[in-house]
Amino acid sequence: MARPGDKSSAVSKHLDIRIGDQAALVGRLTFVSDSNRRYSTFSYDSGWLASKVVFTVSPDLALLAGHQIRKAPSDLDSSFFLALGDTEPDAWGRRVIARANARERRDNPALGPLSELDYLCAVDDFSRVGALRICDGAGCFLGAGHDGGRRTPPLVDLGRVFQASRAVEANDDSIEDLRYLQGRGTSLGGLRPKCTVLDEDGSLAIGKFPSISDQRSVTRGEVLAMRLAARAGIRAASARIVMIPDIPVAVIRRFDRASGGGRIHYWSASSMLQSDRGEDRSYTELVSAIARYCVDAVADSRELWRRIVFNHLITNTDDHLRNTGFLHVGGGLWRLSPAFDLNPFPDKAQESKTWLSEDTGPVTSIRTLIGMASRFYLSRDEALAILREILGALVGWKALSRNRDIGLSDADVRDFESAFDHEEMEVALSLVGR
Repeated sequence: MARPGDKSSAVSKHLDIRIGDQAALVGRLTFVSDSNRRYSTFSYDSGWLASKVVFTVSPDLALLAGHQIRKAPSDLDSSFFLALGDTEPDAWGRRVIARANARERRDNPALGPLSELDYLCAVDDFSRVGALRICDGAGCFLGAGHDGGRRTPPLVDLGRVFQASRAVEANDDSIEDLRYLQGRGTSLGGLRPKCTVLDEDGSLAIGKFPSISDQRSVTRGEVLAMRLAARAGIRAASARIVMIPDIPVAVIRRFDRASGGGRIHYWSASSMLQSDRGEDRSYTELVSAIARYCVDAVADSRELWRRIVFNHLITNTDDHLRNTGFLHVGGGLWRLSPAFDLNPFPDKAQESKTWLSEDTGPVTSIRTLIGMASRFYLSRDEALAILREILGALVGWKALSRNRDIGLSDADVRDFESAFDHEEMEVALSLVGR
């Protein structure tokens, strides 16, 4: 019998990585795991390296022939190269996949535990974030339905998805619930229940459901924040509330698909910085990466500063680097993606997860943000002008929140009040003379 760590006990699997609707072959991924180690290797296809459209598909994959290796730096990190890691299921998707596997193992003890590769390959090919796609040796896209088609439900099925999701949250799920939810998760988000969905016009979207543990109307709050962001001059993903029939679901339009349906390659800010998931990184470091990778570094850096100020003033403290993204625009150049996952947190202290700079630490002060504006290609006067625009959008938050298409009640407004009305807001108003 092979001992743990012996080469004979290792399990390896080879997969093709393709890109875009045309499924151009990029290279070969190999995943290796045994009881003591897990890692992946990647080698670019010679045709990709010679093509006219060649670019680095992941910031940790140099455009070189031969094998490159990726080992997870910690248990929190992925064993896959960073752009592939961006497509893995989020915490909610992993929860559904793990519960389904546990159910199947009870009935079939011969089934083994899930590997990292199992999670990566369980994502629906049709809705996988970005443009990377995974094929087995027979040329079949992994994560596709049994008939090779998509598993993304239409908008009219939101009620069915919600009921199955609520059953999982309540630990009352059936095997049918879990099978139905398989492949309908997302890569963009955390542990809250959600699914990918086809909107009424056929575009991809994310449906976010209320959680069984919610103490306030989180879905309405997110749509409010997204609408306020757009008013504040931020490029934000389109968002609206859909009722099913009396449950408010936040439907957020996906931005990694072109208007005609083509796939757009995506990197998270965490990947662009090649950041370990447990380490503290800063927005000023991200500005340096933007200068290296982005087609218009000045515009993106200024937009980033606008978003940081907005997040601070609405108490969005869930600003980790996987909640900022970039879209490939061609020729190996990138652009800041529309903003997403904007949520007011009235029960949290105003301290960001991502640091402002290595010297200043987390964002806690609007005065510090103004003082650091030059690091984002902004003069003090330009920064104050942007702050004035943001405040102009936020002062009307209560009126906007009561609009029919957002639908916060008076009680809901009171629940969110401390996220918008606080000392830092008063300081900001004083800085612009209001």
